[in-house]
Amino acid sequence: MNIVILDAYTINPGDLSWNELEKVGNCTIYEHTPQEKVVERTKNADIALINKTGLYKEEIDQLPDLKYIGVLATGYNVVDVDAAKARKIPITNVPAYSTMSVVQMVFAHLLNYTQRVAHHDQTVKEGRWTQSRDFCYWDFTLIELADKTLGIVGFGRIGRAVARVARALGMHVLAVNDSPIDPLPEGVKQVDFERVFKASDFITLHCPLNSETLHLINKESLSLMSPDTFLINTGRGALIDEHALADALNQGLIAGAGLDVLEEEPASADSPLLYAKNCTLTPHIAWATREARARLINIATDNVKSFLEGNIKNRVG
Repeated sequence: MNIVILDAYTINPGDLSWNELEKVGNCTIYEHTPQEKVVERTKNADIALINKTGLYKEEIDQLPDLKYIGVLATGYNVVDVDAAKARKIPITNVPAYSTMSVVQMVFAHLLNYTQRVAHHDQTVKEGRWTQSRDFCYWDFTLIELADKTLGIVGFGRIGRAVARVARALGMHVLAVNDSPIDPLPEGVKQVDFERVFKASDFITLHCPLNSETLHLINKESLSLMSPDTFLINTGRGALIDEHALADALNQGLIAGAGLDVLEEEPASADSPLLYAKNCTLTPHIAWATREARARLINIATDNVKSFLEGNIKNRVG
C-alpha cells in the first residue's frame, strides 16, 4: 500500500514521528508540495494525506490508483468532495484534536490584553523599571476578569470548553448558537447576536464559516459593540470583514482585537490589520501545540488503519 503525505511540515517540523504510519505501508513524505506537483507526487499512491495542499477535480481525475484521501485537519475544503464521491474515494478528517490548545490561545490573547504582559516585559527590559521612582508602574488600565462578560459565538466543543474556563475565572457567559443549547451549562445564557454584541466585554468566535457567518463581524455588528469590547478570533479569518475591523480599531470604536486567523494566510503585506491600533496577531497557531499535533498524527494514522480494515472512521465524504 503506497501512502504519500504531500505537506507534512506544519504538522511535524521534526519534533514528532510518523513511525506508526510508516508501519502501515510504503510511506513517502514531502514537507511541502506546490500545487503543480500534486499529480506527479501522488500518481502511484493508494492513500494521500494532505493538510492545506489541495486535491481538486483536476488532480483527482488524473490519479486512477487513488483509493483514500485523509485530511490532516478538521476542515476539508481542500478536497473536491463531489469529485472524490464520483470516484468512490472516501475522505476522512481529524476532528477534536486541538480543543484545549485553541482554548489556551483564546485566553492567551485575552490575558495579554487585560494584563499587557508583552508590553510591560519590553519596558522593563528597556530599563524603565530600573529607573522608576516607584516599586511598580503600568501603562494601561489593568482589568480583572471576575464579573466581566464573555460572549461566545458558536457553542460547539470549543465554545463549551472556553465557557468552562471563563466560569472558573468568575466571568459571566453569553452564548450564541444556531440551535438551542441543551443542556445549558450553569452560568451560561443563550442569547441572540444583537445581545451578545451589545452586552459582552469580550467576544470570541467559534462558529463555522458559511454563507450566513461570512463577515459576521462587519461595520454593522461592530457598531453594536462598546468602546471597551475586545474581540478574539481563533476560528476562521473570513468571519471578519478585516477593513471594517481595522476602521473600528483605528477609530477607537472597540478596545482591541486578538486574532490567530486572517482571511488570507499567510497574511498579505497590505492587510489593514497588520497596522491597525490595538490589534494583536498570531500566525494561525492556536491548534499547533506539540500535544495537539501528536494527537492529530495518531488519529490520522488510526483513520488509515481503519480504512484498510474496512471500517472507515471520521468520514466526511
